[in-house]
Amino acid sequence: MKTFALFIATALAEIVGCYLPWLWLRQGKTAWLLVPAALSLALFAWLLTLHDTAGAGRVYAAYGGVYIGVALAWLWAVDGIRPTTWDVAGVLVALAGMAIIMLQPVK
Repeated sequence: MKTFALFIATALAEIVGCYLPWLWLRQGKTAWLLVPAALSLALFAWLLTLHDTAGAGRVYAAYGGVYIGVALAWLWAVDGIRPTTWDVAGVLVALAGMAIIMLQPVK
């Protein structure tokens, strides 16, 4: 559960770090949003180093499954767009893949 919560925090840091420049570039918001965006992306990179698993590639692969779910939750909570049944099915498939990667037997 700790690992999953860390994945969620990591995903939120990445999404915020990308969403703020999007607001600046696409919606004409202040360029000052780039400062917290950069800090958020630095936090994202640091959070990735806290994951206890063998190999950075495995962490990134497993993280991807959680990121998909968090991104769709962001879509609903921030953008006000409710995920479709297809979105939910995709998240479940991604999380199943993430579980296979993370829960494999240790040699």
